Amino acid sequence: TRLFEIISALREKKDSSAVTIVSTFYENGKLLDEWRPLLRILHLGGNGDPFAQRGASLCLAYILLVGCPSVAGGSNHVDYSSVEEPLQALLSWISSQLQSSLGSSVSLVTPTLTTLVNCREARYMFASSGGIGYIARHLRNKASVPSDTSKTSRKKNIGATVQQLYELCFTIWAISYECNSSYSIRSSFSRDGAVKSLCVLVKTAPREKVIRVALSALRNLAECKSDGSDQSGKKEIDGTTFLNDMISCGLMKQIELMKDRNWSDDDIKEDVAALSKLLQINYKEMSRWDLYVNEVVSGNLEWGVMHTEKFFQQNCMHFEGEKGDFSLLKRLIILVGGDDDDVASVACFDIGEFVRHYPNGRMIAKQLGAKDAIMKHIGHENSELQRHALHSVSKIMVQNWGSLV
Repeated sequence: TRLFEIISALREKKDSSAVTIVSTFYENGKLLDEWRPLLRILHLGGNGDPFAQRGASLCLAYILLVGCPSVAGGSNHVDYSSVEEPLQALLSWISSQLQSSLGSSVSLVTPTLTTLVNCREARYMFASSGGIGYIARHLRNKASVPSDTSKTSRKKNIGATVQQLYELCFTIWAISYECNSSYSIRSSFSRDGAVKSLCVLVKTAPREKVIRVALSALRNLAECKSDGSDQSGKKEIDGTTFLNDMISCGLMKQIELMKDRNWSDDDIKEDVAALSKLLQINYKEMSRWDLYVNEVVSGNLEWGVMHTEKFFQQNCMHFEGEKGDFSLLKRLIILVGGDDDDVASVACFDIGEFVRHYPNGRMIAKQLGAKDAIMKHIGHENSELQRHALHSVSKIMVQNWGSLV
């Protein structure tokens, strides 16, 4: 507590003051080893005092930030190489805590994390350590509250305070500003389901401040450009990629509903208008098959016109894919075994319709393991999933299934 008070007082002093954080914790431009006891406090694990760990991590963050070029701007004459190791160690500890699903682990690190992401060097380090994925997972778990709280629901709601949601979302928002200059960060946002998490927040967040930051992050992603660093042979990732994900997550409908609400925050109104325009433009350029592909790839399957007999009659040949590897069918089989009963039900239906309409679809589906995956739901306690699983297996096993209906 005393150290935190001292550092807080030093932070308020001007750089021209005789006593500053730099003059106290740095010598000849290099960080002194006095930071190491703070790190030892963090690594006490379950034996440590959470209050002391939270304070130690914040103190260490404040000490290290003044040595980062993006914060100091060269005015402190600090050798950044002496700061890199402890900064990486601190962020590694934060990442290890975020790998836990416990709310107490999250609250332990979010104050420090929101402090560190004001520094560009820390944003890059955290993203490269898988931090975007950890936060995206927490946002999905904490913002999603299943309507069915009985044992038939397979989603586990861990719960979160509004402040936790805000701080996690703030971190994602800060890192999203680096998308224009980093292919690896754009790739992390695309790969780790950050868009889905932010879309869930926009729909379910209990406070405007959380919605505001989530919308701002989504807008940053929607407007980001490829910086030319996309390596040869790798998929290009830019704003269009993220807009496709947003459409797959049903954000268009939510944004249109939000336009009619009386928001007290002007930033929300501006972001809603900008996202609405971008989503509409992107939607018009996509075919129905493109929309279906994005929905399957994102894992956000919802009943609609793309999950009907007519759609599969018209599009079943597209399932081969450019490489002829039926990658979309493989994705559907994965979704059958996922944690969302509604998604699994739609996936069962889609696989059954593929089997019906694609030449030799029964054999292909069996070879890829569709039958075994669906059979696991035949006795499922969710009656809707059980029904779709039974129908899908029947289509796989019976050659002329239509004549039995």
